[in-house]
Amino acid sequence: MTDNRNTILAVILSGLVLIAWQYFYNVPAMEKQRAQQQTQAELQKATPQPTASATPGTTPQSGTTSAPSTTPAANQQAQPAVSRDTAIAAGPRVKIDTPRLAGSISLKGGRIDDLALVQFRETVDPKSPPIVLYSPSGTAEPYYAEFGWVPATGVTAKLPDAQTTWQQDGNGNLTPSTPVVLKWDNGEGLTFRRTISVDDHYLFTVKDEVSNVGNAPVTLYPFALISRHGTPQVSGYYILHEGLIGYLDGLQEYAYKKIDEAKQVNFKATNGWLGMTDKYWASALLPDTSAQLQARFSSNLNGNVHTYQTDYLLDPVTVAIGGSATANARLFAGAKEAGVVGVFPFAGLGGYNKELGLNHFDLLIDWGWFYFITKPMFLGLDFFYRFFGNFGISILLVTVIVKLLFFPLANKSYASMAKMKSIQPQLQVLKERYPDDKVKQQQEMMEIYRKEKINPVAGCLPVVIQIPVFFSLYKVLFVTIEMRHAPFFGWIKDLSAPDPTNLFTLFGLLHYDPTSLPMFGHYLALGIWPIIMGITMWFQMKLNPTPPDPTQQLIFNWMPLIFTFMLAGFPAGLVIYWAWNNTLSVLQQSFIMRRNGVKVELFDNLKATFAKKAT
Repeated sequence: MTDNRNTILAVILSGLVLIAWQYFYNVPAMEKQRAQQQTQAELQKATPQPTASATPGTTPQSGTTSAPSTTPAANQQAQPAVSRDTAIAAGPRVKIDTPRLAGSISLKGGRIDDLALVQFRETVDPKSPPIVLYSPSGTAEPYYAEFGWVPATGVTAKLPDAQTTWQQDGNGNLTPSTPVVLKWDNGEGLTFRRTISVDDHYLFTVKDEVSNVGNAPVTLYPFALISRHGTPQVSGYYILHEGLIGYLDGLQEYAYKKIDEAKQVNFKATNGWLGMTDKYWASALLPDTSAQLQARFSSNLNGNVHTYQTDYLLDPVTVAIGGSATANARLFAGAKEAGVVGVFPFAGLGGYNKELGLNHFDLLIDWGWFYFITKPMFLGLDFFYRFFGNFGISILLVTVIVKLLFFPLANKSYASMAKMKSIQPQLQVLKERYPDDKVKQQQEMMEIYRKEKINPVAGCLPVVIQIPVFFSLYKVLFVTIEMRHAPFFGWIKDLSAPDPTNLFTLFGLLHYDPTSLPMFGHYLALGIWPIIMGITMWFQMKLNPTPPDPTQQLIFNWMPLIFTFMLAGFPAGLVIYWAWNNTLSVLQQSFIMRRNGVKVELFDNLKATFAKKAT
């Protein structure tokens, strides 16, 4: 009996430890990191920011050629940061206008450096500003993509760089139906032509052409890069990667801190891609799948500002006299939507991963180690969302399906618990017969369990089953943009955020923030749905037979309250799932108990509890 009791305690405490780790360790660590990043951001805003330039530096040597670095030269005069609007208005531009993207291409440098995601807002308010992805050099947080050519050894021809002003061939905006053509002549026999097109999602296609009417052939390396200045603020969760990412002979993930320590990492790969990812947004270079890449992740420090870059070089091309050469590149810049990135080809969500024949581009979304649970969970939620248009309803329906899948196992568990309920009088007799002999009590209990074919650990199986489902749903709610700002009903406007109501403000009647109180303020965020979840869990506990061991009784009595406070800071969708799952479990368990001839004493147990408290 001691082994069984310890097993029960181990199972329950394991579940508590898993959630407590997230709540008590990871959340405070995240808050500390956010505070540090906020301080760093303020320092960066107060410090003059450099103006980036893509000067190649020394002439590349054979075998060591690399893409241009956007880190300013040491002797370049640092310029104070300007507002984003001021930087955009400072030079000629070509407007980008698509159903999902708005922004512009800078004719100076030919960069894609102004991009906003018009379908996504900063808050749940539809009138809030759109999400800004790219910003020009010279602003507080430059972030852009650049394409071009690097000279081979001995080539002295003038090539376009960050200071080159291109001319638009014709006029008009960049739209899904109207590409943009840029031209530049170096005056030495080389003419450069760049054609940029965009689809109706987030994919830019860049075709660079160079023609040579000079008096000597020229060997050039095509390159593409994504550059980001300043360390971005990240969510800070260990279950989510934010930083430099790529699939280069395997998945490569470098957090900003990690690449700061490594300084530079080089790769050689075929059929790869690389870029930078945030929680919901990403920017990635997608070269031709047959291209041989010299790829690189790098971090540089200019003053107190870190600059991060992912780039690649392709094999060199020699442009003969009177000849021409072409280099093709692609850029993904937008939201990490599952259907666009390409997660489930068989479900119509093949996206770019299938259309372009990319190598595991679906890993741009961080599904985690348990992707084999997380992906099907998302697929089920997305399936029902297409019918009902509400992810909250999808969560309720997926919970029902999960209950049905585990119905045989849960039946055995609840049947065992029902038998446990039926032998309570016998156990009570044993306690009275051997009041001072605990060993004898346990021996007799084990004999009763053996005769009645009861497994005392079976009652914990429903909790064990919930744990992987719980964390897979948590992961889906946390990492998928489809859940961001997804409403339920009533006051839940965002299923991926905690319940906004609070018991300690009397649900809005008192106008103060109790979570700002020192020491214990973090624990004073208790909304309506966490309370509902706690009540349903309490009902479920009261439906079970009272454990004979006092320690177990204490754990079962306090577990609903502990879980209520623990889950209060979790996404509302997760709390709704847990409350609904508890409700279904109570109904299922009551049905099985009746079928096994055991009286359902839920309300009797509730009355007894209040009677004891009154006494």
